[in-house]
Amino acid sequence: MTYDSALDAALQRLHDEGRYRTFIDVERERGNFPHAVRTKPDGSTQDVTIWCGNDYLGMGQHPAVLDAMHEAIDATGAGSGGTRNISGTTVYHKRLEAELADLHRKDAALLFTSAYIANDATLSTLPKLFPGLVILSDSLNHASMIEGIRRNGGDKRIFRHNDLDDLRAQLKAVPANVPKLIAFESIYSMDGDFAPIEAILDIADEYNALTYIDEVHAVGMYGPRGAGVAERDGLMGRIDIINGTLAKAYGVMGGYIAASAKMCDAIRSYAPGFIFTTSLPPAVAAGAAASVAHLKTDTELRKRHQDGAAALKLRLKGLGLPLIDHGSHIVPVHVGDPVKCKMLSDRLLDDHGIYVQPINFPTVPRGTERLRFTPSPVHGPDQVDALVNALDGLWSHCALNRAELAG
Repeated sequence: MTYDSALDAALQRLHDEGRYRTFIDVERERGNFPHAVRTKPDGSTQDVTIWCGNDYLGMGQHPAVLDAMHEAIDATGAGSGGTRNISGTTVYHKRLEAELADLHRKDAALLFTSAYIANDATLSTLPKLFPGLVILSDSLNHASMIEGIRRNGGDKRIFRHNDLDDLRAQLKAVPANVPKLIAFESIYSMDGDFAPIEAILDIADEYNALTYIDEVHAVGMYGPRGAGVAERDGLMGRIDIINGTLAKAYGVMGGYIAASAKMCDAIRSYAPGFIFTTSLPPAVAAGAAASVAHLKTDTELRKRHQDGAAALKLRLKGLGLPLIDHGSHIVPVHVGDPVKCKMLSDRLLDDHGIYVQPINFPTVPRGTERLRFTPSPVHGPDQVDALVNALDGLWSHCALNRAELAG
């Protein structure tokens, strides 16, 4: 077998299974989100509405964010110039970390180039700090958490998703003198369900375990100041390490952890994923800081976002579409077949100018393929009507099941 033939075979497997992923060339228009312009393969253009973006609140277009970025790039130029240890720490990075520490009511925060890297670097480093550490990980944790736990070389246990009895049983099997950490998410993005955070924290206290929560799909959108579900539930102070992103509700890019000053200092000092990575451009850090600061007070934007998600779910349920609804802002519609899921996505885009990517394996288990919609406060009634009507027609055309799934 030649190397090229091996590549051909690997790619063909994806095509045969209906899982080959195609990038859609879209250009967002400043001040006009969620509208964008698609460039088709033949070079022609099409006006589209983005329904699958993670810029949940439209902050990537907010004047406060853009002004901060313009000011920083005019003052400093494009790049940061190096890693945080070698010329890559600026007042913009320090300001953003201070905003994030204040957001989560923690002593400190530590920036990374993405939340994926923050999860990977932190979880792979913790066993260096706590020799013999056993990490107990929810079975539906994000790939970045799984990778960090896998790479750390320590002991790990996987507990069934949101199963408190299984978590307790696995903790009970670990000797009392062994360090332990429970890693879980506040909102699981593919189904939109919440973790039983308070109950997990109670179990952690009982077994003297550290806690690590990924709030990437919640920061900016939940809680009085947008610090996430743990803030909404009054539980932030009981969590040891909080992971978050700047690339979703905050509309920019980057990731972080918020924790005690000692914890952040230790991760900063030991994690290769932090030590050897060039820091965020100052303009990006400035825009993110402006976004975090703004959303600490913009409760109305959060309310409009939740109202929009609830309204869309109500419309889809009225059509009998198989909606997975756990009460969060995420709106997954179950298809259950990768080929049909891709076909629906293509037809929505080509025929209706509605852009939503199919979610297939390995992002979700086989047989649970879905379309995942992320309504924002700037998706107006006309866009919602267009989406609902298009889905109604396509569901009938494809003879898909309209029996609602249990939440």
